[in-house]
Amino acid sequence: MHKKQFPVRGKAVVENGTVHTMCRMCDTRCAVKIHIKNGVMVNITPDDDHPINEGRMCVRGLAAMDQFYHPDRILRPLKRQPDGRFAEISRDQALDEIAEKILVIKNRYGPQAMSVWKGEALGFAQQEEYARRVIHAFGSGNYFSNDSACFNSRYLGCLLVNGFWNNYPGMENADLIILWATNPPVCHLPFMRAIADALQKGAKLIVIDPRMNPVACRAHIFARPVSGTDGALAWGLCRYLIKTGHYDHEFVEKYCLGFERFAAYAEKFTPEFVERETGVKKQMLLDIGAMIAAGRPRVIVYPGAGLEHHENGVNNIRVIAGMEALLGAVDTRGGWSWPESMGRRKLTLYDELPVTGHRPIGSDKFPVLYNIRHECHTMTAMDYMLGRGEYPLKGMILTGANPAVTNPNTRKVAKALAHLDLLVVNDLFLTKTAEMAHYILPAATFLERSELHDYSGYQRVGLSRKVFQIPGVKDDYMLWHDLAHRLGFGRKYFPWPDEAAVTRWILEPTEITTEELEKHPEGIVYRPVSYRKYENAPFPTLSGTGKIELVSPYLKKFGLPEVPEYVSPSHKALKDKYPLVLQTGARKPLLYHSRHQNIPHFRKIFSRARVEIHPDTAAASGIRDNDLVRIISGRGSVVVSAGIVHENEILPEVLELYHGWETAPVNLVTCDERCDPISGFPLLKAVPVRIEKVASR
Repeated sequence: MHKKQFPVRGKAVVENGTVHTMCRMCDTRCAVKIHIKNGVMVNITPDDDHPINEGRMCVRGLAAMDQFYHPDRILRPLKRQPDGRFAEISRDQALDEIAEKILVIKNRYGPQAMSVWKGEALGFAQQEEYARRVIHAFGSGNYFSNDSACFNSRYLGCLLVNGFWNNYPGMENADLIILWATNPPVCHLPFMRAIADALQKGAKLIVIDPRMNPVACRAHIFARPVSGTDGALAWGLCRYLIKTGHYDHEFVEKYCLGFERFAAYAEKFTPEFVERETGVKKQMLLDIGAMIAAGRPRVIVYPGAGLEHHENGVNNIRVIAGMEALLGAVDTRGGWSWPESMGRRKLTLYDELPVTGHRPIGSDKFPVLYNIRHECHTMTAMDYMLGRGEYPLKGMILTGANPAVTNPNTRKVAKALAHLDLLVVNDLFLTKTAEMAHYILPAATFLERSELHDYSGYQRVGLSRKVFQIPGVKDDYMLWHDLAHRLGFGRKYFPWPDEAAVTRWILEPTEITTEELEKHPEGIVYRPVSYRKYENAPFPTLSGTGKIELVSPYLKKFGLPEVPEYVSPSHKALKDKYPLVLQTGARKPLLYHSRHQNIPHFRKIFSRARVEIHPDTAAASGIRDNDLVRIISGRGSVVVSAGIVHENEILPEVLELYHGWETAPVNLVTCDERCDPISGFPLLKAVPVRIEKVASR
C-alpha cells in the first residue's frame, strides 16, 4: 500500500475567521460554519439561518474535519507499477498518459468503449453534470452512477405518476405523515425537525417498515409488512379509500387519468388478501385507512430508499404516488408539492448532441431508465466489461464511487473491473475500487470547492464556499476540464477557466448572481412556493396528457404494464431452501454507505460487520450474541458477527446487515440479475438466505 510522505496541508481562504458553506458528508447539504484559527480548521458548527437544518448538525458534519485532515488522504496522483504497487507521478504526466490511453481505446474500439461513473462521495450536483458532459462530448452515451442502486426508482416512480419529484415535500404543514421504508433520524435528519413541528401542531404519524427504527417509537401506528410486499399494502389502502368514498372525487375526475382501471385493479386487495400477503392485520389496515381519510388532503406519504431495492419497486412507488393523487394531496400545502425550476442553464448536452446511435449500455433492457434519466445500467456494465455485451467496455473514469463494495455480486464486479484496459479513480482514499485502478487521482473534499445548491422543495438556491486549497489537489471540474482539453474538445465544451466561471454561466438566465449568493449564506428564494398550479398549467407527466397518470400510456410504449401491477416477492417461493429474508442498504447513524469507516472514533462505535437477528431466530440455530455466522444465498456467502436485537426491533424471518463494509461486503450474497423491470434496480432488500453458526476454531 502506498504510504503518505507528508501530512495534509491546506491554505485557508482566511487566516482567522469563519466561513459559511454547505456540508457534503451526506446529501442533505446542511448549512455550516467553518471556524479557522491561524490557518487551521478548529471547529465546524451549524448555521442558524438556513431552512434545511436551522442551527442543527449531526456528528457526520463535524467529522468533515477528520476527513479533511485524515493522514490516509490521497494527495498526489498515483500510477500502478508492473509489480502492482503504486508510485507517485505528476498530475500533468498522469493526465497526459490517461488521455493517450483513452484515445487508443477510442481508435481501437470506438468512443462507446469509454465510460464515466459518478459516485456520491464527492457530491453529485455540478459534479454529475460535468461527468455527463465530458462523456457525451467524447461521443459515448455510457454514463453510470450510484443512482443505479439509490434514488432512480423513487424518482421514476413519482415521475411516472405526477411528472415530478420533490426531495423536501414540506412535512411541517401536514396533518398526517406516512414514512414508508425510511429512517429520517439516520438518513434525513432535517426531516425530524419538520416532523416534530407537525406533531406539535397535532399531526399524526404512521411508520411502515419491517424493522423498527427510532422514529417508529413516535408513531401513532407502526405497520410491519413482510419485505417486498409494500405494493400489496399500498393497493389495499387505495382500495379502502375508493370503496369508502374517502377520496377527492373532483380532483380525480378533473386531473387524473385512468381512475376506472386503477380502481378495478385495486378490487382484489381486500383486507383479507392484504393480511395474507403482507402480514399486516386486517384491523391495522382499516385503522391506517381511517387515519388517512381523516387527514386528507394534508397528507404526505414519503417513499424511502427501502422501497427501491425490490423486484417491483417502481410499481410499488407508483401506487403510493397514486394514493396521494386520490387524496387530492398533490401540489397542496401539507401535501406533496410540485417544485418549480429557477430556470438555470444545464451543463448536460442531450439537447445539443442527440445520443442516437450511441447504443448506451442497458438502454435496450431498461429503456425507461435511459430515456428519462439518460443513465446506463451499472449491473449490465459488468457484462460489457467481461466481453459479454454488444461491444466491449474497455475504459472507465470513476469519481467518488466504490462499486467493488457497493454494487451487487461483488465477485463479478471485481472480475469485471480487472478486465478494463483503463480504470481511473478520482477519490479521497484508497478504497477497494481504487486499489484496482491503473491511475488514482487525488480528489477535493467539499471544503476545497464551491458549487450551487438547489433546494427544490424550498425553491431556494445557495452557494457553498471554497475554504481551503491543497497544493496539487484539484476539484472535479478541473479534472474534466483538463482531460477534455487533452482529448480535443475542451475549447468547445469546457471553456470556463474554473468552477466559479461555470457557476456564473449557469446563473446567467436567472436574475441571481454569484455576488448576491456570496452575500447570503442562507441562500436566496428564487421563486416563492405556490400551490394548485395545475389549475392553470398541465401536469408535466411523460405521456403528454397533462394529467396525473394513475395508469401510464408512456410505459405501454415499452411493452410494460400501464397499471402499476403488484408482483409477490420471489423469496416467498424459496422458503424451504432459504427460510430467511436479508435486508441490506440501511445506513448507520455515523456511516454513509461505504464512507466514513476510516474515521477512528466512528470505527470504535461500529468496529465490525454485525447482522441483526431476532432472538428466536438466533436460538433456533444455536447462535449467541457476537458469534460468527455465515449468511448464505444462491449467489454466495459472507461471514459476519451476530448481533441479537430486542424481539420488537426486527421480524423473526428478517436479517438486517449494513451494506458498506469493505472487510465483509454483504454484496457477496446479493445478485445482479434479478432487477426491477423499469428502473433496473437490483434486489437488495428481500434477498432469500439462510444462516448458520460458524464452528469455533
